[in-house]
Amino acid sequence: MEHRLITLTTDFGHQDPFVGIMKGVIFSINPNARIIDLSHGIPPQDIRAGALALCRSAPFFPRGTIHVAVVDPGVGSERRPILIEAGGVFFVGPDNGILSLAGEGKRVNWIIDLSDDTYHLKPTSATFHGRDIFAPVAAHLSLGIPASEFGEPAKDYVRLRLPEIVRSAGAIQGEVLYIDSFGNLVTNIRERDLQAIQPQNSSISLGNVTIHGISPNYSSARQNDYVAVINSWGLLEISCFKGNAHHRSGANTGDRVEVRLGKDDRGQTP
Repeated sequence: MEHRLITLTTDFGHQDPFVGIMKGVIFSINPNARIIDLSHGIPPQDIRAGALALCRSAPFFPRGTIHVAVVDPGVGSERRPILIEAGGVFFVGPDNGILSLAGEGKRVNWIIDLSDDTYHLKPTSATFHGRDIFAPVAAHLSLGIPASEFGEPAKDYVRLRLPEIVRSAGAIQGEVLYIDSFGNLVTNIRERDLQAIQPQNSSISLGNVTIHGISPNYSSARQNDYVAVINSWGLLEISCFKGNAHHRSGANTGDRVEVRLGKDDRGQTP
């Protein structure tokens, strides 16, 4: 009998009992289940933040892991509950884009509309599919039930599109994608987008904030000073050393970030 690892990512927080209830459902079906809380601090109804957290975390889990992600403002509507198997990893959640980033670049073997209510709790609430659909499906899947048993195959799923950077003469323009619990401002500018620049000579601007150079770590700045780093996701991030860049700057997701490119050793802008 299989006992695959199950992760949970939600915007439920820890004040209410919703996460605990989902775990109770899983253990009722598979008492030997192994569950990891990936995050329950996704900002309420922020599908993109949930998709980013899942996408950047899933590669560090073993083959066969079942990732359940529930950030679901459309619960009870016509949006489908789905199961995706991609690259030997399973993703269970609403078909609203939250699963799509984690599946990019992987061979998708199954997309299943979770239409077989044999594996749902009864009665099935219109407002808590995390409890009544996603948790029981994950639990049965962890016991080795084939993906094809949970419903009808689907041709595709909703795909979330992240904003692209814009290149211009001597500059790259991006935006704030994600704000973590430390107040760090994570942008859509990737490390590889900056490979041609001289990091120490570049400048990064966000509103009235200007940072000179990209630093190797957070402590390169003085306390409460802004610092730009490449974070563990491989993305440009604006932070405050021992401070909160989000609160201090007032920046929010969607705000524009510009990197002015430094000059190379010949004095030329790449």
